[in-house]
Amino acid sequence: MLTFVHADPTTEASRLILRRYYDDIIGRYHGRPATAAEIEETLADEPSDDLQGGTGAFVLALDADQVLGCAGVRYVSAEIGELTRVFITAEARGRGVGAALIGEVERLAEQHGVRRMRLEVRGDLVEAQRLYRRAGYREVPAFSDGPYADHWMAKDLVAPA
Repeated sequence: MLTFVHADPTTEASRLILRRYYDDIIGRYHGRPATAAEIEETLADEPSDDLQGGTGAFVLALDADQVLGCAGVRYVSAEIGELTRVFITAEARGRGVGAALIGEVERLAEQHGVRRMRLEVRGDLVEAQRLYRRAGYREVPAFSDGPYADHWMAKDLVAPA
């Protein structure tokens, strides 16, 4: 049975799934397996510790005690949240875990007062783009200039007044 746990992103369980996330996206980017050093360097360069408290939230998707994936929201402003760190293990893909996890993060964001979610995604992460489109995210003009952003997407959580 799928359950969600709101987690501190610095705990060992969170760091383990984040290592798997970076292993996947670093490997795809370079077209080869990521090295342990690259993963640790990225964890240090792109910390997730702001995905808790008043600045964000981090969620783990669990089946019993097995972590199937993660996702977070960073509160950019009072009404804007940024979806980040969305990852589903290879074993859990195709089972609706990603959509459910995004829904849970959106629910948390909405409770925090977020009215619009946004995200950026690389061009080679086609499965992620497909997941986001199915979840209602649409292409928008660039809102950042990150070196790994090829597409910018957004979704209104609450109908504009």
